[in-house]
Amino acid sequence: MDSIVQPAATELPSSSRNRLLLTVYTAAIFVSALLLFSVQPLFTKMVLPRLGGSPAVWSVAMVFFQSLLLAGYAYAHLLMQIKSRVVPVAVHLVLLIAAFITLPLGIASAYGEPPASGYAVWLLGLFVMSIGLPFFALAANNPLLQAWFVRTGHPDGHDPYFLYASSNIGSFLALLSYPFLLEPMFTLHTQNRLWTGGYGLLILLIVACGVLLLRSPKLAVVDAQTEEGNAPAPTLVTRLRWIFLAAVPSGLLIAVTAHISTDVAAAPLLWVLPLSLYLLTWVVVFQSRPLLPHKWMLMLQPVAIAGVIFLLAFGGEQNLLLTLGGHQLCFFVIAMACHGELARTRPAARYLTGFYVALSFGGMVGGLFAGLVAPFTFSWIAEYPILVALAALCRPSANERFAGIVKWYWLALAVLAAALVAPSTMTGDLSTWFEDQRVWIASAVGVLAAVLALAFNAGRWKIFATVALALALTRIYPADEGRVTTVRSFFGVHKIVVTPGGYFHVLMHGTTIHGAERFRNNDGTPVAGRPEPITYYHKDGGIGQAITAIRERKGAPLKVAAIGVGSGTLACAAEPGEDWKFFEIDQSMVDAASDPKNFRYISSCQPNFKPVIGDARLTFAREPDGVYDLIIVDAYSSDAIPIHLATEEAMKIYKDKLAPHGAVVMHVSNRHLDLEPVVVGIADANDLKSWVFDEDSGRDADYIFSTDVVISARETEDVGKLASSKQWEETDPDEKVRVWTDDYSNILGALYRRLRFGEQ
Repeated sequence: MDSIVQPAATELPSSSRNRLLLTVYTAAIFVSALLLFSVQPLFTKMVLPRLGGSPAVWSVAMVFFQSLLLAGYAYAHLLMQIKSRVVPVAVHLVLLIAAFITLPLGIASAYGEPPASGYAVWLLGLFVMSIGLPFFALAANNPLLQAWFVRTGHPDGHDPYFLYASSNIGSFLALLSYPFLLEPMFTLHTQNRLWTGGYGLLILLIVACGVLLLRSPKLAVVDAQTEEGNAPAPTLVTRLRWIFLAAVPSGLLIAVTAHISTDVAAAPLLWVLPLSLYLLTWVVVFQSRPLLPHKWMLMLQPVAIAGVIFLLAFGGEQNLLLTLGGHQLCFFVIAMACHGELARTRPAARYLTGFYVALSFGGMVGGLFAGLVAPFTFSWIAEYPILVALAALCRPSANERFAGIVKWYWLALAVLAAALVAPSTMTGDLSTWFEDQRVWIASAVGVLAAVLALAFNAGRWKIFATVALALALTRIYPADEGRVTTVRSFFGVHKIVVTPGGYFHVLMHGTTIHGAERFRNNDGTPVAGRPEPITYYHKDGGIGQAITAIRERKGAPLKVAAIGVGSGTLACAAEPGEDWKFFEIDQSMVDAASDPKNFRYISSCQPNFKPVIGDARLTFAREPDGVYDLIIVDAYSSDAIPIHLATEEAMKIYKDKLAPHGAVVMHVSNRHLDLEPVVVGIADANDLKSWVFDEDSGRDADYIFSTDVVISARETEDVGKLASSKQWEETDPDEKVRVWTDDYSNILGALYRRLRFGEQ
């Protein structure tokens, strides 16, 4: 061995060459990560209009990105098995150039409208055909360039994992810059051009990396210096552990993202926050001296798990800061603990690419579970609590303290579980007390799990079982009062809640009420006759007044298009002889609203109800021009908004379909986003005048809610008596709010306006 190492001393690169190597490789890995993670929100936003702006688009996109990462890492691993240094460099540069030829990014021409079902598979195919090659080439760069760096003979080559931190810094900055810089400042077209230019720069950097590798000492000499030849190969158990440790936070990433984005908007702002935290954990754990020591994170992890239990039991979606901050802080700590374990058990440099393959495989498994398997397996968001419980198993094995006490824990836990679950099967004061105290009971069990981990250093299976019990209690004693039925589809989870006493049936998506119907009068007798529209559609509300005004202005039966079905309430807003046509993207929503056991609006008022299924932006565009007296866009009520229905181009479609004196009504009630200036702006861009209705009904107890509504028309007389009503204010566009288009939208601005000015 000495005879091999000694000559190498004379071939070692100079200090200036070491600096050059480190600079070029760090820059290449940084730029590659910057491109890799900026393309994710960029292209996903391009795809959103194809599937109604559903948050599930991002979940499926994450599955695609994680799968391509695995493919890229596997390609890098196989490429580095070749002994020649020239072949891997040449092959990878050919791949990068071939990918560059396919740019700029665009949706594959073969993909038109989505199918009636199988959205996830269709969407995966769209991603593969549209950006599969350039993303695959980028995905391989991180492990490949690290492996090249090991073989350059750089003094730090024996432990190149610090470059992984550099990669994730680039990813982190890319994701943060998107919602706060790129999205508000640039159109999608400009973003696409900038990204293409960055790809060209990356190719030049990788050419430089290849040249530096080829000019380095011979591979055999470098191997003797930098690769720990005596280091044992990782065992199968170790590799499986790596996969599990990577899978749990990856699945949690998708589950947390879906949880927080359901009630705000399907927009890059909310996608990149948890993903940025996820990447930040990789940055921290692979530093030579982490700012947050791993032992701290292991201590905080049970506390974070208890925090998630409290948040799930409490709800808290009404509070935006609690929803965004609480869940993401807990997610960050849990991911830090998992990824810290990966960093602690990382192998010698010679097994680097295999280690990254295991990480990416675990990431893909977690993504597949949360993004594809769970939505088709569970009728509710079960993946989130499941993954939180599995996070307890990510803790390292431990030597239990107070073994004499802890050995009785399984029996004690069984007794505790029986005592806490039994009241759910009963009726009376005890059951009612447990339901009223559900938040504190579930939280107390979560705290017990934390105490078990921190004070007793208990085994991970005991902690897991305790966490599972706490999470089960949040389901056994749900936050919703009354009887709850859940329906899940690609577009989310819908809850049909029958309130205590059966007085109201309520349709909810997340925490948002999408409609309700009174089934019993205040005296308990069943409601007879034609159902009365309530919630946002009451006759005295903005939508009800708009319908009445247009009907009186025309003096004849209306022809109406309604985008969004909800609970079917608007079916009973129609009068005999009128022609109402509904457009809905989610068949499960139509099925729920059409069942008279749930709601009677459709069965009572439009028994021959046949909505047009598909994204309204595509299906409504095929309607004949100039025929509708009124178009009601009802897709904006306090949850994930389909942005592509609120752009200048979308409003042009609505305008084209209007009869000569028709009007467009857009329902923009939203807890978190100020959309009124957005709608006024896109209407003005199409030479339409707008009037805004914003009034609190003060009748929430009767499920008659305040509404924010904007009506737009060509002339003042087209809106009839609304033009002179004190409840409606003619509103000019806000010059400070840039007009939203298919190429530009700014969720951050709408969120900021709502936080600053509140609901006025």
